[in-house]
Amino acid sequence: MSSIWSNFTEYIIDNYHDSKKIVEIGVGKVLEPSNILKEELPNTEIKLVDIYPSNDSVIEDDITKPTPIIYENADLIYSIRPPEELQKDIFNLGLKYNSDIIIKPLFTEEINYNLQTKLNLVNHKKTAFYLYKRRI
Repeated sequence: MSSIWSNFTEYIIDNYHDSKKIVEIGVGKVLEPSNILKEELPNTEIKLVDIYPSNDSVIEDDITKPTPIIYENADLIYSIRPPEELQKDIFNLGLKYNSDIIIKPLFTEEINYNLQTKLNLVNHKKTAFYLYKRRI
């Protein structure tokens, strides 16, 4: 497991091991985190979404006009390094479909100002990200 993604994926594996579905938004060409999750969570459906899919394993979708079936019943919706202008759309998807949300901005960026009071900063080993826990 790559040291770049090991702490991040470890957190997801430890906290979402019973999940039925996890969705990564804005996967781009970086498939390593989702590949780790697919290997470590074989009973979890891992969906990859991007507006410009890099290969056939990525679903084309515009999260500003989302396709509901992709996100319905997801236990977790996460995004790695999403542009700040899309962070609110990611957050709204999680709320709409009652999913936990993880947003991991670039380490030099902060979370969207409007989301700072809604998401909690999590420091897990050598990685940091923002988390919203759904209300069950």
